[in-house]
Amino acid sequence: MRGGVGQSYTSVFIFGDSLADTGNIFFLDPTFHSLFPPYGESFFHHPTGRCCNGRIITDFIVESLGLPLVRPYLGMNNTSIEESVNFAVVGATALDAAFFEERGIDNLVTNCSLRVQLDWFKQILPSLCNTSSKCKEKFERSVFHMGEIGGNDYNYPFFLLRSIEEIETFVPLVIKAMASAIKELIDLGAVTFMVPGNMPNGCSAAYLTYYETADTEEYDPETGCLTWLNKFAEYHNEELQKELTRIQALYPHTTIIYADYYNAAMRLYQSPTQYGFTGGTLTACCGGGGPYNYNASAECGQSTLIRACDDPSQYVSWDGLHLTEAAYRLITNAILEETYIHHSSS
Repeated sequence: MRGGVGQSYTSVFIFGDSLADTGNIFFLDPTFHSLFPPYGESFFHHPTGRCCNGRIITDFIVESLGLPLVRPYLGMNNTSIEESVNFAVVGATALDAAFFEERGIDNLVTNCSLRVQLDWFKQILPSLCNTSSKCKEKFERSVFHMGEIGGNDYNYPFFLLRSIEEIETFVPLVIKAMASAIKELIDLGAVTFMVPGNMPNGCSAAYLTYYETADTEEYDPETGCLTWLNKFAEYHNEELQKELTRIQALYPHTTIIYADYYNAAMRLYQSPTQYGFTGGTLTACCGGGGPYNYNASAECGQSTLIRACDDPSQYVSWDGLHLTEAAYRLITNAILEETYIHHSSS
């Protein structure tokens, strides 16, 4: 990973949602559907809490740094804090739960917002390093992986069929919350950040199901994705990149890397067979039926009657909201090869 060229990292601290959670959800809701088969079947051979059939992007990034997979924070105690810690939680938002409550958005899976995750990080600081000079030394060799976060801030209202005009007003607030967290971590000594953008939600089986329409003009003829939803994701990503450039200018000693999950993923929808996805690009591998094999009331892992496809590696979508290990591996490879990495200063 450039930005610390020739530098060996010893720790990774991960914040975010289900695209990054390696098991915190287990300690918050042991009945959650990603904690049951067939989740984890392709790599771990049992569910780990990851919303995938195997490893996720953060796993592949950590492996590329030559570090062990990062354990969930809630599975540790102060005597077992390790070099790296994962604070991400399935369903987490950048904005606090109160923001959504005020707007009558009551379908949140968790209240472990970015602020809550940051507080967890601060609580274990004394266990990580007990002086400011030791913290500085440790964090100079650490990567702070900020997300993906923000996707759920939009998912919750979108799945309640709220208007896009209302949801667009959330974007500046989400970006501000992310920026605030990054600045706080910089003040604590963090130097290297990887900040992912949002995925192309218009290609998600869940969104394609919720917003299915007979109006063919709403779909991208090349991919079958919903154009307006992808434009919304692009809007968030553009605003995020502008903010990262501002932060980089304020803190020239830091390295802030924007990881372009959106375009790294779009390649898979545009040229699926080139990447080995012959099973279906927009259809979920594991789901409860319907045109995209996604049914919000019969989700993957909720019942033994809901089976996964025979070969998840042929599918981009795992459960309608999350991707397969094969898709995540390809997205990570693109990020690490720098094709879809942008330094905020550039």
